Amino acid sequence: MTDLPPATDGGFARWLAQRAGDLLLKLREEMGYSDPDALRKAGDRLSHELLVAQLERWRPADAVLSEEGADSTARLAADRVWIVDPLDGTREFGEEGRADWAVHVALYASHRLAAGAVALPAQHCVLGTDSPPPFPPMPGVQGEPIRLAASRTRPPALLAELAEKLPIELVPMGSAGAKIAAVIDGAVDAYVHAGGQYEWDSAAPVAVAVATGLHASRIDGTTLEYNQPDPRLPDLVVCRKALAPQLLAAINS
Repeated sequence: MTDLPPATDGGFARWLAQRAGDLLLKLREEMGYSDPDALRKAGDRLSHELLVAQLERWRPADAVLSEEGADSTARLAADRVWIVDPLDGTREFGEEGRADWAVHVALYASHRLAAGAVALPAQHCVLGTDSPPPFPPMPGVQGEPIRLAASRTRPPALLAELAEKLPIELVPMGSAGAKIAAVIDGAVDAYVHAGGQYEWDSAAPVAVAVATGLHASRIDGTTLEYNQPDPRLPDLVVCRKALAPQLLAAINS
């Protein structure tokens, strides 16, 4: 991969996410899985350091909000803020054979998500707003349960309540990025989360999902807001636009 990044923000986001993903794959090879906690800590740290170093080099005037970095209120006055998650799905990254972890790189500018990329390194895939994926295929059979991506370790209680109102099938998987990517490629129909998250958990995958033509909002239907003083963004829904009214009505009934 070339050391010279694309000039466009979308291309740069893809380039940056892929570089971090390549680093993480190499780290997995070199360290192995005998000490998963050490592997996870190294992954978080090294990916963060790479992302920040490249942003300082190629976008020095922009602010950065990273899960692994110290937050600063200066970003609130910045015109452009990169919202990054150096390793989304740290638990899965430390488990041999798991591919449901990701790298998130998003740009918030002009009061919106202006660009974003999600690298799924173990799946050899990068999804980006510079070349949005095609709209996901329709489910195969009408009347089948709605396939919902869900945490494999801590599915929110909301999903159990939702199952009492709608025919749903939970599809467990790791990181938020992997879950939203599964909606983007049609492996699942929706991702509903209400268990607490931060802006870096969803900014990049939501940017790609919206560019693809999917619906993304808070679970009450309101707009997802980024670069807020408190970066907590506890809930969201990502799904087909045609499915959104039904899902939102069931969640809020």
